[in-house]
Amino acid sequence: MDLKKAGSSLDSLISSFNTRIAELQELVIARNMYPASSLTDLSAIDAVLKGMELQVQAIKDQLREETEAIPKAKKLIAASLRQQKKLQSMSVYAPSYLPERTTTLNLDADRGLVPEASKHQQLEQPNLGSSKLEEPAALPKEKKGRGSPPLWYITASELDSLSSYMRGRLTLEKVNAAINDMATYAEANAQLIAAPKKKMAENLWEKALELRDIATTEAIKGKHFFLETDMKGPSLKLDNTGKAILTVLRHLGRISETRVGHHRVIILSKAQ
Repeated sequence: MDLKKAGSSLDSLISSFNTRIAELQELVIARNMYPASSLTDLSAIDAVLKGMELQVQAIKDQLREETEAIPKAKKLIAASLRQQKKLQSMSVYAPSYLPERTTTLNLDADRGLVPEASKHQQLEQPNLGSSKLEEPAALPKEKKGRGSPPLWYITASELDSLSSYMRGRLTLEKVNAAINDMATYAEANAQLIAAPKKKMAENLWEKALELRDIATTEAIKGKHFFLETDMKGPSLKLDNTGKAILTVLRHLGRISETRVGHHRVIILSKAQ
């Protein structure tokens, strides 16, 4: 009876041992079935995973930089908006154009003055006995340091401060363009006053003498001025709009007026 039990236990152990050996053999076969391709595939997968990790890290770094830049961008936008408002305010006061003093106001044929190249070709007109056409011994000299006529533009707040009946349909651009014209007229008169007779066309000599007489009066001496008859545009003309502009500028202290003989003289004021 004992011999049967011993034999049965040995058979069971042998069977178990054989089963374990079979399992180990299958594992070895599975491991060594495709060794070369398995390693290559695993290496490729590892490389792809590392590349994805680097991309994720780069995205995180970029997001961090963008987040840190947001406060700076907000400050820059705020500063840009402030600068835009300043520029818009400045553009309201800027005139549409500036007078071309060195070109349009030069002593040329448009002003009746003879060009330098042809001055030696002209003959002196005979003395007709008229004392008014003779050049005085001592002409009134331009005041040194007078400089160019003042360009004292008005602001939008000044125009808005006027009563509606005085302002009418005038705009800031129209009024400031008229100030440009006034400076042009005053500059032209100053050049006529200073020009010698030999550089001047005969038909303007009488006007030059008249302007010199006006320039020596006490109320005008040393100041820039023009006559009402000089108002011929392009922006300031002797019409209803021109008269309204003169009224506004006189009220705002840009000009003053006086009469010399039969002339209405407009005097330009300097900025205070």
